[in-house]
Amino acid sequence: MKNYLISFIILISSTILLNALELSGTVISDNQKIITSRYMGFIKDVFVSEGDFVKKGQLLYKIDSSNIDSNKKEAQLNLLIQQNNLNNIKINYQRYKRLYEKDLVPKYDLEQLELKLKNIKNMIAIAKAKLKEVNYQYKYLEILAPNDGLIIKKNIKSGEMAMPSSPAMLLSDLNSLKIKTNINENNLSKIQIGQESEIFIDSIGLKTKGKVASIIPNVQNITHSFVVKISFDSQNKNIYPGMYSKINLELEENE
Repeated sequence: MKNYLISFIILISSTILLNALELSGTVISDNQKIITSRYMGFIKDVFVSEGDFVKKGQLLYKIDSSNIDSNKKEAQLNLLIQQNNLNNIKINYQRYKRLYEKDLVPKYDLEQLELKLKNIKNMIAIAKAKLKEVNYQYKYLEILAPNDGLIIKKNIKSGEMAMPSSPAMLLSDLNSLKIKTNINENNLSKIQIGQESEIFIDSIGLKTKGKVASIIPNVQNITHSFVVKISFDSQNKNIYPGMYSKINLELEENE
């Protein structure tokens, strides 16, 4: 009878193990941003380091304004020249208008001045728009954090050249953490969005509950696997991207 009970318990345990999937995973941030600059220029100051927590809107680094300063002076000079031209043409136009009223100059000359007056006003509008555009560029010299997060990578130093679209920093949002794991396609039919699991992060002694948040086809087709992201309760623990985790995922048997 005793041996029978032991065999029965082993059978039940085996059945439970067969209906659960033990996986290993990694903590990731589902809101990770690559910080870049829009304009090229020498980096004047860097205000954060790897491992720093930052707040939304916090200044991360600043680019030297020499290039934009030069463009601004050029735009201001062009606007000044166009405004001086406008003043000169206005004086000539008023003079020719008086002469035309006295029938001392042909109408053609007056019409030519009217055309010049119209053209120079258009040139001034373009020059003002250019100056406004240059002034607007100053806001992009100060790179700000788009959200709260942790700086997990920094690729720049003061004095280096900032290149547009070149990754300068990697910002990870710690309020959007998930567990990322891979699952074989043979088990895919047994997993559903919202399915519960147990999460273990041994390095911080965390045992918590999780739910399948998304199932994504793996771009590495040779593995015949799918990426599964699991949301979980952090229980206010200090958890960071890259932490190793274990997952017990109960599989749902098909009818």
